[in-house]
Amino acid sequence: QVQLVESGGGLVQPGGSLRLSCAASGSILRTEVMGWYRQAPGKERELVADSTSGGGTNYADSVKGRFAISRDNAKRAVYLQMNSLKAEDTAVYYCKARALSLTYNWLEVWGQGTLVTVSS
Repeated sequence: QVQLVESGGGLVQPGGSLRLSCAASGSILRTEVMGWYRQAPGKERELVADSTSGGGTNYADSVKGRFAISRDNAKRAVYLQMNSLKAEDTAVYYCKARALSLTYNWLEVWGQGTLVTVSS
């Protein structure tokens, strides 16, 4: 069984910074795309940023220039550095990974979510 364990959420003032972490555990061969999504109250879940194992990255327009995604393939981990946070960044942030199982099946795995609240 594959699990994604997230950490790093919390309360921060507007203009502040937070760093989210997510690590995959379980019996997998490797992870391919790892990324972060978020869901604000009353809204649909949306992509924030993702990263391929080859280093390609993709960002939502709303976070470009403020957020940075990085990963450590050896640790099967992905990180999201969030700077210049705004009230509209408030949401539950979910980690997602596409992982290759020991039986060579691709798995889509979600973390449990971590709450980020931006408020003064």
